[in-house]
Amino acid sequence: MRKIFFHAGALALALFLTGCSGGDVITATKPLEPLSEVSSSAVELYPSEFPSALEELPTDPPAPPREVSSQAGSEPEPSFAGASSEQPEESASSEAPSSVEAPAPSSETPSSPETPPQEASHPFEVTDPDGSFIVVPQEPGNQQSASQSGAPAEPAKEDAADPDRYDELQAQAPVSTVSVPNEVRAVWISYLDFYTLAQNKSRSQFSANIDEAFANISDYGLNTVFLQVRPFGDAMYRSDYFPWSYVLTGTEGEDPGYDPLEIMVSKAKEYGLRTEAWINPYRVRAIGSSRTLSASNPAVKALNAGKDTAIAWQGGLFYNPASETARDLITDGVVELVENYAIDGVHFDDYFYPTTDLSFDAAYYNAYVKAGGTLSQAEWRRRNVDLLIRQVYTAIKQADSSVIFGISPQARMDNNYNGQFIDVKGWINRSGYVDYICPQIYFGFQNQTVPYASSLAEWDAMTENSGVQLYVGLAVYKCGAIDQWAGAGQNEWVNENDLLQRMVSSARNSAKYGGFALYRYDSIFHPESGVKKRVEQEKEHLSSIL
Repeated sequence: MRKIFFHAGALALALFLTGCSGGDVITATKPLEPLSEVSSSAVELYPSEFPSALEELPTDPPAPPREVSSQAGSEPEPSFAGASSEQPEESASSEAPSSVEAPAPSSETPSSPETPPQEASHPFEVTDPDGSFIVVPQEPGNQQSASQSGAPAEPAKEDAADPDRYDELQAQAPVSTVSVPNEVRAVWISYLDFYTLAQNKSRSQFSANIDEAFANISDYGLNTVFLQVRPFGDAMYRSDYFPWSYVLTGTEGEDPGYDPLEIMVSKAKEYGLRTEAWINPYRVRAIGSSRTLSASNPAVKALNAGKDTAIAWQGGLFYNPASETARDLITDGVVELVENYAIDGVHFDDYFYPTTDLSFDAAYYNAYVKAGGTLSQAEWRRRNVDLLIRQVYTAIKQADSSVIFGISPQARMDNNYNGQFIDVKGWINRSGYVDYICPQIYFGFQNQTVPYASSLAEWDAMTENSGVQLYVGLAVYKCGAIDQWAGAGQNEWVNENDLLQRMVSSARNSAKYGGFALYRYDSIFHPESGVKKRVEQEKEHLSSIL
């Protein structure tokens, strides 16, 4: 009954919206500069800004773009179920498994202390095991991207885009009874961490691994875990909507024989840790991947049935942000988590639209215009995401008003607005979208393009007069690494050993400061040998202010 009521409310809502000194030196990759909006004829793939809570990791050294056929109807995979696949193999860094489809990370090993620093693959700057965004290197200020192309299927008639009747949301935001610590001290536990913690583990083995991980987190003085329970339109828990994650057994849809999230929530309570369910809302399979998807996967079933719920794109598969059916499915999955598990929050990361190429969803946009819509395609994309965020927030508060909802966008606002097509400032300035915002400020103080202090000041100004709390996401993975695209500040993460402490201290002066988050678990507690000494020094300094 609740679901029927909610879907009716969600439909009504839609109508309201308008148009680090010892050890070897390892090199880290700088994000690309923001891209300007592109025409529908352009073929660009907007890159990941960082190896972040989104996990779409760039290659280091970067690989050239793949040439892909642009002919309409040339999508090579009419059906995703049963497609050929191989298990991810360990990369040279041993941190992130690589995909057979992905550009291979550097096989060079870190240099010894006696040899000059060389460019080697940083553990968190290799390609996502599912072969994600291809990144082309560039100097600060340049604008360049990988070439991509493709043609989506025609939109299903039963779910065509609505005309532009949206206006600013007038409905009163649901009552929120959120209660959080004075300072949230979080760590992201990503699906990359779960390869070690969970893959092919028995219940007792997984429970022991989580017990050790949560003991490490609690003993260090942290109080919150962001658990990536849906990295690829799947589930690290028993779901009525999504298949079991391949991260657990190597095969999507295969029951591991226990509920990992149930164990994690229980263990977290034992250690006094808050838990937030971390979700990638749209991604089902990354661009360039050949990983097999389960025949029961709702995106696969929708694609094979010719429905508009999902879009196949360059080997990847994504839920269609313009589809009401997709929004309802994503929202139902969130409500399922809130109702079935004693979580404290729901956390989205920074991956929304997978590409700036406007042909990705041109067919659906054209249907929207034909029905009377007046927004530009970029504005229409942002409103599609707005609808989802508002709908998810409302659903969470209706299910349990004490559960918090937050998003971790990229630090650069132009990247968010014109690359991910998300209106972060709008979410902050309007009630009923998010409880907190956690920008991934992965820059050093000496970064020549975007210094940490400047980025923090921008986010402080953006949130100071809002009802939204500001958390800062920090890049533990950069400790001990050369940040080669930071210009004059490229050696900062190598030479300094108290950056995290100084970053948290600076953030605490922000008007709406609510905490910080560290990316990611293995970076903190199981760093590579080449940067281990620097990470331990950073941890020691940070712990002095916790």
